[in-house]
Amino acid sequence: MGVLQHVQHQISALNDLIKINNDRITGYHKATEATDEVGLNLLFNEYIDQSKNYVSEIRDYIHVLGGDPTDGTTLAGKFYHAWMDVKSVFVSKDSHSILSDCEYGEDVAKKAYRAALDDKELIWEDEQVVTMLNNHLEGLKKTHDTIKSLRDAVNA
Repeated sequence: MGVLQHVQHQISALNDLIKINNDRITGYHKATEATDEVGLNLLFNEYIDQSKNYVSEIRDYIHVLGGDPTDGTTLAGKFYHAWMDVKSVFVSKDSHSILSDCEYGEDVAKKAYRAALDDKELIWEDEQVVTMLNNHLEGLKKTHDTIKSLRDAVNA
């Protein structure tokens, strides 16, 4: 793989992570609309801000690589959010189901970051981007664990 192809592959992978974070933002917006619980809404808004910060950091790095950051979401995210809209018409949303949906979204985000970090073709040569992505992944893991423990507490 040539240098230009390598850089384009990195830009593409980073744009995929922007899309995942945009899906995450949309998901948490939907979650805030589905609940009146103030504590959950504060938490969901914190996670929206977290993803906005991640997107900003990734965009900055894409610019360093000479690329154009995306504004979109993933196709899978669009299907998932459409399904959640349909599902909400037929099922009343309780805290457990909202938190389960959020946990699923966190699983998808973690998987995407792990795939980007483990992609053998990317060969992240800049330690700065590796550190950034690992920091994002750690934040996603903490968020996942918080969401999971809240979901489990609802069942208890």
